[in-house]
Amino acid sequence: MTFTFSHRYQPAWPATLGCLRLEHWLKTKYNVVISLINIRWQYCFPRTLSQRQKEKGELPVSTVSPKMAEVCGQVLLGSGLTVLSHPLMYIKVLIQVGHEPLPPTLGRNLFGRQVYQLPGLFAYAKHIIRIDGRAGLFKGLGPRLCAGTIGTVVHSKVVQKCQEQGTPQILGGQQKDKESSLQQVVNETTREMIARSCATIVTHPFHVITLRCMVQFIGRETKYSGVFDSIITVYREEGILGFFAGLIPRLLGDVLSLWICNLLAHLINTYAIDDSMSHTGEIKNCSQAMTGFFASMLTYPFVLVSNIMAVNNCGLAGGLTPYASVYPTWVDCWKHLSREGNMSRGNSLFFRKLPAGKTYAVDQKRFF
Repeated sequence: MTFTFSHRYQPAWPATLGCLRLEHWLKTKYNVVISLINIRWQYCFPRTLSQRQKEKGELPVSTVSPKMAEVCGQVLLGSGLTVLSHPLMYIKVLIQVGHEPLPPTLGRNLFGRQVYQLPGLFAYAKHIIRIDGRAGLFKGLGPRLCAGTIGTVVHSKVVQKCQEQGTPQILGGQQKDKESSLQQVVNETTREMIARSCATIVTHPFHVITLRCMVQFIGRETKYSGVFDSIITVYREEGILGFFAGLIPRLLGDVLSLWICNLLAHLINTYAIDDSMSHTGEIKNCSQAMTGFFASMLTYPFVLVSNIMAVNNCGLAGGLTPYASVYPTWVDCWKHLSREGNMSRGNSLFFRKLPAGKTYAVDQKRFF
């Protein structure tokens, strides 16, 4: 059984080089995880008489479905990545909404020059630990795990359904021309786009709850305390539409990122990499990772606008003035951020430079 991470559902946060390296390592270890799941499923649970008879050959032997084992492996690996990356996402979200609890400090940039910088990842994390303890770094983890698990299952089911309905396949020998290869990439990317979009729509309510649980840190609210209580709160105050705040820019960002990544990788692998070169497979994997990183950087403004709209005017301090204006639509939010030069806010967690032309307000813990 083989597995390719670039064609599976992934939570929507901007890719980093560290995550890409971890993802590549997990890809190489995936078959071991699946084997362990199969072994535990077959031998670690109590066996009935009929199961023992099957093992002796008296009855037909039935094993766990490979598809089920694959989905279980995806859920386990996805949950592990979610737990590991949650503090990073927590800090990134607080920066995205404009919360700056620590004043700028004098430091050095990449070239060794002394400049005033904003606190980075570790300083921000220490600040959160000092207030809420280590457990405070994992606010909103519950609904995010729910979103990841449900999204993985939905993605798998949609991909399977598309394959059963006969998605056009390109058949031929080993030597395919460039047009057929491009058509295959388009077919696979279209199928992946449909699956990811379905998973994103289904899990977006949990994504909204996750963001609001995180943003409560700014005003020290306890409005969103659990998954079920948060669902009731959102429905009572905003109705069904409240669960889908910020959905449109998130979908647009995911779709654009997917197409840019796959098409760029195809162009590089077709025109820039010669199959006769040594280590061709590793080079193509590296190009896929780099194009994914490049695509995530280009589409980051969609992620920023989506997260801001998910918490905008929801009754929390982080979604109201002075941190954010009340935006009627996500387009208004985009225009406002673009006008102020904040389209990349929160994109970097290290070497964060001061916003140009902005003044830090100590009492409000933000720039204006």
